[in-house]
Amino acid sequence: MQSHVFSRPVVRAFLAAALTAAGLLGTGMAPGAQAAADNPYERGPAPSVSSIEASRGSYAVSQTSVSSLGVSGFGGGTIYYPTSTADGTFGAVAIAPGFTAYQSSIAWLGPRLASQGFVVFTIDTNTTLDQPDSRGRQLLAALDYLTKSSSVRGRVDASRLGVMGHSMGGGGTLEAAKSRTSLKAAIPLTGWNTDTTWPELKTPTLIVGADGDTVAPVATHSEPFYQSLPSTLDKAYLELNGATHFTPNSSNTTIAKYSISWLKRFIDDDTRYEQFLCPLPRPSLTIEEYRGNCPHTS
Repeated sequence: MQSHVFSRPVVRAFLAAALTAAGLLGTGMAPGAQAAADNPYERGPAPSVSSIEASRGSYAVSQTSVSSLGVSGFGGGTIYYPTSTADGTFGAVAIAPGFTAYQSSIAWLGPRLASQGFVVFTIDTNTTLDQPDSRGRQLLAALDYLTKSSSVRGRVDASRLGVMGHSMGGGGTLEAAKSRTSLKAAIPLTGWNTDTTWPELKTPTLIVGADGDTVAPVATHSEPFYQSLPSTLDKAYLELNGATHFTPNSSNTTIAKYSISWLKRFIDDDTRYEQFLCPLPRPSLTIEEYRGNCPHTS
C-alpha cells in the first residue's frame, strides 16, 4: 500500500475546494473568514514589516498586577493582555528576568507582545539570586497560575504556551522547555546557563545572542546552546550586532520583530509570519548573524 503525506497548505486547499463544491463556502464570506477557517488561532491583520517593527500592534492592552503573596512557586508579576474578547482566547508567554534583576528589566516586552495578540506574564523570581534551573521551574509555575487561577485565565488557550527570559532567565527558558515538552515556543535572550547542551528539547527555539556580550559570551553560551539543539527541531540563532548582554533590557526593534514572528509562527501556528523567518534574515546594521533551518516544519 502506498501512503501519501500532504502538507498543511495542500490539505487546506483541498478542504476549501470540497467545501466550495458542497456550497458550504460561498464567495460572500467576510474578509478574513477563510483565514479563520484555515487556522482558528490566527489573531490580528495580515502582518507586514512595519507591523512587526511597530512599538504597538493592533490590540489595545490592559494589565493586572499579581502579588507574590497570592501565588506559589514564583514571585508574582504583571499580566498584559489584549483588552478585546471578540477574537476568543490567545496564546500566552511567561518571561523571566536575569540574575539580580526584577520584572521591570523585561517589562517592555509585556505590552509590545500583548498588543500583537498574546497574553504576556512578566514575572519576578522568588529571589533575585535564583539559578537557571529554579527560574525554569518558576516560569512553568507562572504559566500554571496564568491558565488555572489568574483573573484572565478565560482569555488564555492553555494548549498554546511559550517561555522567554533574559540572561539566567534565558537559561531558565531552556530548562522550562526541557521539562515541559508541550511548550510551543522558547526564546532565551542573551541566555546564561552552565549547561550548554540541549539535545532533549522538542520546543521550537529561537536563541538570541549579542556580539558584544561579556557576561554570557556567545562563544560559550548562545552558540553552543544552538548547536546542541536537535537537527530535526525548528530552531534559529539570532546574534545581535553592536549589542551587549543587557540589550534585551531596553526596547529593541530587532528582538521584538523576530520574537513576535517566532511566537506567532509556533504558538499560533500562523504561517503568515513565516516570511520574516524564511528565507533566513541577512546580516545588517542590527543583525551580526542569523542561522536556522528553513522551511519550518512544526
